[in-house]
Amino acid sequence: MPTVMITGANRGLGLEFTKQYAADGWTVIATCRDPFAPGELATIEGDIQVHGLEVANHPQVDKLANDLRGTAIDVLLNNAGMFGPRGVVDESVDFAAWEEVQRVNVFAPLKIATAFAGHVAASDEKKIVCISSIMASIECTTAGSEYIYRSTKTALNMAMRVFANDPASQGATIAMFHPGWVQTDMGGTGADIDAVTSITNLRRSIAGLTSADSGKFFNYDGTSLPW
Repeated sequence: MPTVMITGANRGLGLEFTKQYAADGWTVIATCRDPFAPGELATIEGDIQVHGLEVANHPQVDKLANDLRGTAIDVLLNNAGMFGPRGVVDESVDFAAWEEVQRVNVFAPLKIATAFAGHVAASDEKKIVCISSIMASIECTTAGSEYIYRSTKTALNMAMRVFANDPASQGATIAMFHPGWVQTDMGGTGADIDAVTSITNLRRSIAGLTSADSGKFFNYDGTSLPW
């Protein structure tokens, strides 16, 4: 069976990704900050390997890549991310917080993609997927708030678009997805869809990716989104 690696697998979208892939018989490499207290992640049945990983800690990323040397990863899911301070407008921007969110939402996914590119290249599916947001779309942005989250997800899209064209990607198909406005801790209870709906559609869209889709930005249902 194929193998998927999921960052931030202990809650929200990452937890639902883990549940669904494990239920379908995939081997799941599930990462979270504290592997000794993974919460609900520990109760999921299936072939699940839990590893500790602080995604912004580059030495930890390199160590895990080395520990998993020789493991082929069909789908690498850069799911871990953070919103940062909410309600940020021009007079209240916390630039120190902005730097922290940038490290998690932009630097970490690119570092993980580069560290595990060889693992992905050794697989059958060869896919790297990053969870982005419609809030990253410059064309769709009409609100004058949330500088931090919006800009870091836009930067993520650009970084991965560039990586898709870099020989270092080793031929992987790389795509960014908006998961929808989902009822998670980040999305809130008033969001449009639940995690099951989001991840069911995302998995279908990921399964349908081809090399022609590399470097593109999609909605969870597989439709293209404007940059």
